[in-house]
Amino acid sequence: MTTYDLTTLGEAQIRLTVPRGDRLATCRELRLTPAGSEANVAGLLAQLDRRTAFASVIPHGDLAQRFIDEYRAVGVDLSHCVRCEGRMALYFMEPGDPPLPAKVVYDRLYTKFREITPETFDWDALLDTRVLFVTGITAALTDNTGDTVAWAVREAARRGVKVALDVNYRSLLWTAEKARSVLEPLLEHVSILFCSRPDGIKVFGMEGDGPAVNVALRGRYGLDHVVSTDATHGCYYCGIEGERVYGIEPVRVTDRPGAGDALVGGALHGYLNGNVMEGVNYGLRTSKLALTHYGDLTHLTPSELEIPTTADILR
Repeated sequence: MTTYDLTTLGEAQIRLTVPRGDRLATCRELRLTPAGSEANVAGLLAQLDRRTAFASVIPHGDLAQRFIDEYRAVGVDLSHCVRCEGRMALYFMEPGDPPLPAKVVYDRLYTKFREITPETFDWDALLDTRVLFVTGITAALTDNTGDTVAWAVREAARRGVKVALDVNYRSLLWTAEKARSVLEPLLEHVSILFCSRPDGIKVFGMEGDGPAVNVALRGRYGLDHVVSTDATHGCYYCGIEGERVYGIEPVRVTDRPGAGDALVGGALHGYLNGNVMEGVNYGLRTSKLALTHYGDLTHLTPSELEIPTTADILR
């Protein structure tokens, strides 16, 4: 038996959010919440009774402690995080309302995490796992982080560990061409790929609607499972379990960040159970729950995956 169901690595961050209806340049207060795509996935799975670990390089200080408290409280093993002197990665968000889009401003240069190498972490421990989860966000930060993600993926495959990759393309971090040059060579080692229709088009040069891009990704790279999203137009699965189109139920949005990570976490819960199609159903439920409360980490209980549709208070 492995020590973990899923391990991952990424940068610990703090999100500072402008109140809705205000702008970063004029606001007088900010909401502080811990953040990190990989940590969000590990945190959601930990709440579903999965054994997860998150590795990073985290500075000392109050902001770092706020991050640690958030994810440790839900059961994520943070013992593989390296502590250091330095600064905490930040990002600022204006939620936006139509016609004004949401806007993100990163403040994460010169953090120690950007200097990581494969030697930074104990891979004998981290790869004692069923699944290694990585994202394009971490690969995008620096050549060092990209090289470390690539090394981890190849080493996981060599050891027989399944690899899950979320492309999660961020145009503020790298170009589509750079993303493809780094991520495409890794796909031969990936078992389950998460890639939205826009990312499939921008990064991998696909064409077509959501189902077409979903099928094309699997066909080109020979992946076991591909899960694709296309905003509110739909969610799509193609893989060894077949093909399926899932409808999207719009919900009132309280806070948007973390919803995509919640979908990935739910799908990986199904993947660990041997049923990705059902996992996507879990993911669609968890992503709706993610939109109902503040914070990048979705807080839930296993019973809420089966939450009934009701306007009454659950007593």
